[in-house]
Amino acid sequence: MTTTNSITHSDTLADLATSRAGASRVFARHNLDFCCHGQVSLSVACGKKGLEVDALIAEIEAEQPRDDAFERWDRRPLGEVIEHLVTRFHEPHREELPRLCAMAARVEQVHGDKAACPKGLAALLRELSDELHLHMHKEEQVLFPLITRGGGAAATAPIQVMEQEHEDAGAQLLQIRALTNDHTPPEEACGTWRALYLGLAEFERDLMRHVHLENYVLFPRALRSERP
Repeated sequence: MTTTNSITHSDTLADLATSRAGASRVFARHNLDFCCHGQVSLSVACGKKGLEVDALIAEIEAEQPRDDAFERWDRRPLGEVIEHLVTRFHEPHREELPRLCAMAARVEQVHGDKAACPKGLAALLRELSDELHLHMHKEEQVLFPLITRGGGAAATAPIQVMEQEHEDAGAQLLQIRALTNDHTPPEEACGTWRALYLGLAEFERDLMRHVHLENYVLFPRALRSERP
């Protein structure tokens, strides 16, 4: 795991998002995937995006925590990690997705004649919402209880399913970006249109933090049969 003293070109996005306050915000600003593909090094990730590695490191080091609430979840008991996942991510996702779906449908209904209108966004969001609701239900009803019981290797198969579904959700986020010009509203966008894109950007950041915490903190520790 990366230390708090220095960051190197070989550190992975996932490790930095776990251990450095503000790193995930920097990655989000540059559209660097620290969740589904967080195992790549800074050097490789920056090379793919045409970013200067040392400049990105300086940006991470300069990023100050917005408060004192940055938590090293890799050091907390698994039971607390699971509780945090449900209260901080699962429940807010269930509240936010219907709002985003409704706004997307409204934008398409009112502005469907405009070239910049994100046609198909409402249907894509409904698909993501349905799949994410089912995904979270399976975690809460099957996987999380199994982990809490210390399932260890018995959790391998359900974890693999969850990781694949994370990949699928990541692909849908990319589709949303393509439809919304990276969440950038056109000049003629109304208030609802602008609020929708702001909401989508925030939802993407939250979902990436959610997936990162499961893929790189909860799941590996659960497979090592750590006590909850």
